Amino acid sequence: MPESTISSLLNWLDQCPTPFHVVHTAATSLDTSGFTSVQNLGNEIPTLGYITHDGCIVAWRLGTPKGALRIIGAHTDSPNLRVLPQPDMHQLGWSQLAIEIYGGVLLNSWLDRDLGIAGRVIDSNGHSHLYSVHQALARIPQLAIHLDREIGDKGLHLDRHQHMTPVWGSTKLSFSEWVKNVSGVEHVAAFDAHLFDITHATLLGADQSLIASGRLDNQASCWSAIEALRNAPDSEHTSILVLNDHEEVGSNSATGAAGPMLSTVVSCIATQHGLREGQQFDRLASSWCLSADNAHAINPNYPERHEPRHAPLINHGPAVKVNGNQRYATSARGLAHIRSIAQSNNIPLQTFASRNNVPCGSTIGPITATQLGIEAIDVGIPQLSMHSSREMCGVNDPIHMMSLMSAFLQR
Repeated sequence: MPESTISSLLNWLDQCPTPFHVVHTAATSLDTSGFTSVQNLGNEIPTLGYITHDGCIVAWRLGTPKGALRIIGAHTDSPNLRVLPQPDMHQLGWSQLAIEIYGGVLLNSWLDRDLGIAGRVIDSNGHSHLYSVHQALARIPQLAIHLDREIGDKGLHLDRHQHMTPVWGSTKLSFSEWVKNVSGVEHVAAFDAHLFDITHATLLGADQSLIASGRLDNQASCWSAIEALRNAPDSEHTSILVLNDHEEVGSNSATGAAGPMLSTVVSCIATQHGLREGQQFDRLASSWCLSADNAHAINPNYPERHEPRHAPLINHGPAVKVNGNQRYATSARGLAHIRSIAQSNNIPLQTFASRNNVPCGSTIGPITATQLGIEAIDVGIPQLSMHSSREMCGVNDPIHMMSLMSAFLQR
């Protein structure tokens, strides 16, 4: 395993506490590989280009008019805690921050963690400015066991509103003044502020065979996808990458998978290639989308929660995700296609399916397939502690995912 490659992933994870930072980091990486930022899709678009909007980026490497599309999709957001617009709370000698819980947060994982704050501010001219403070700024204190004697028998019970309010000082602090100071913006019209665990991404285990980090779901896929697109050779096919926001809350936004960004880029490419409506339909019918979103590795402490014949192992390669109820988009044809790619390139590949009594989540795969009328395949890096403030995956699997994505673009 190339150490520099793993270091690249760990650095990415540390640099990206919010979807806005993911997009900035992805764009910076593409810039170094000759991609051009596009502000207006009404003009002729470059062969290597990308467009961004808030927490979403769409990038492309143009092929020929006769070539099909090879689309890779992932998402930039992760479940977390977000500061409300009027957050200042002062009570009983504490300064606290009013927050909103975003997505399916594993609440207990946020207790007694040293939390930083990152996001963006919008100035009075409507311009966006990123900030990230990687310091111990806030903490959600768990109730002492002496005051909760039944926790050992009855478990931890958290009220999402009452018990998840972080402390960030013992004097009367103003969050608006703080965010103005750290962002360097004098006239802050509005802000986004996300809490994050400041512990750095790291290798884990005596054999350093694991990765522990926040936001592995789904930034490990984002990193793999950017690396695959950057290093893809020129081809007859057009390669497209989309990193959507808001997957964790349903994808229904201007920057989510149900929004127009990907379909707009696909339409602009078809126009530039001079394709008529029927030809556009033919292109989509022969195209593929690879939707990458992390999968559940089998948990050794809870094996009964997994379907034993479809329970992925750590460091045994990505998993193809299947679900007949269309929570995942993979069909038998898609399964055969991705298995063929993996086999031809000696990439290990597993299969994931949920138990009938443990419903699975969903991904951008079915949404993208519906929006474009293109066949999608859902894959994911196996991991543990999904939706925790700190997650865990195998050190080899993001590399295997990058290799699978690269082979997918070249097939």
